[in-house]
Amino acid sequence: MWKEFKEFAMRGNVLDMAIGIIIGGAFTPIAKSLVDDVIMPPIGLLIGDMEFTDLFMVLKQGAPAGPYSTLGAAQEAGAVTLNYGMFVNTVVTFLIVAFAVFLMVKAINRMRRREEGVTSEEPTTKTCPHCLSAIPLKAGRCAFCTVELAASS
Repeated sequence: MWKEFKEFAMRGNVLDMAIGIIIGGAFTPIAKSLVDDVIMPPIGLLIGDMEFTDLFMVLKQGAPAGPYSTLGAAQEAGAVTLNYGMFVNTVVTFLIVAFAVFLMVKAINRMRRREEGVTSEEPTTKTCPHCLSAIPLKAGRCAFCTVELAASS
């Protein structure tokens, strides 16, 4: 049973997934800081000196009753709030992480294709079956040995 588990755990896909989870877990706080500390403050400033984390709706007043200037003040008073500003921050963080993962996977796939010798370009030539010269795909006759080619070759 240990041998089977070891074979499973050491497969390429499992290791790739584990590495991806670890890197994703390490990258998420960076993306969160990027959103919270770099991206959202200028956007809030452009919109009208607004802090996105303080965008909330009071569902039930606390003691003392509102209005509350910040989410922290509302929570301190015991108010029940709908924190849609934090949700916006979380969605932006997710989009940044997802885009970064997409770029990383795209780069890895490109490197794998290069290693395997696979290109994304469609072939423009074929090989003459008689003289092995490279000729255009649509050629009906080989320019080198002048042999007539079948339509399927």
